[in-house]
Amino acid sequence: MAIVAEKTGTTLIGETAGIIWKYLNDSGPITLTKLAKEIDGSRDVIMQAVGWLAREEKIVIREDARSKVIDLA
Repeated sequence: MAIVAEKTGTTLIGETAGIIWKYLNDSGPITLTKLAKEIDGSRDVIMQAVGWLAREEKIVIREDARSKVIDLA
């Protein structure tokens, strides 16, 4: 029987950050709500990946009265 190693939390968050960056590069700005629907993965991991990208100054987050929009920095 083969053993499949699960991805560590940090690896999964990093890979998700790459997916988000590519999505923004290809499609432009998007709200966090729509992003969570577009990206296949858990909302928690997606939000952690967004935080990672923000911390690395790869994205900007604009907040208006109703939503938060992310875009590449």
